[in-house]
Amino acid sequence: MPTLLLALAVISTGLYAGFMLIFLTGIMPGFARLSDEQFVGAMRRVNETVPRAVFLLVFVAIVAFPAAALAVPVQGRTATERWLIVAGLVCAVLNHLVTVVGNIPLNNALAASENATPPVSDTRVRAAFESRWNRLHLVRTLLTLAAFVLLVCAALP
Repeated sequence: MPTLLLALAVISTGLYAGFMLIFLTGIMPGFARLSDEQFVGAMRRVNETVPRAVFLLVFVAIVAFPAAALAVPVQGRTATERWLIVAGLVCAVLNHLVTVVGNIPLNNALAASENATPPVSDTRVRAAFESRWNRLHLVRTLLTLAAFVLLVCAALP
């Protein structure tokens, strides 16, 4: 069971880190080339579609599986392996904190601006959103990549 839990921690964290990295290196640079109207519309649609079942499952799994791997007693687990899992879990939790405290409020403000009265220009909406969201996304991408590397190191014999 402990080996399976650690493997699931590595897999889920790797999937999440890959998603974050692709968003950072491919999607956002592509969106940066869009007009203000196109950018704001595209980000609104992405924010409506990303938080669905599969994403939420992986989002929860990157904390749940490392925590479960720590909770199950393992004979022969070294202190180093345990600390690597703890460090990976801390990185995942910090990622969630950045997401919940930083990115989600920005996403919510972006969504609310669509029906604002009086209307807010897409130029102003983008200016209030894009650079802050990208900085926060960079932080959470680095945290998830670190979590993945730490968990892989913990899983190596």
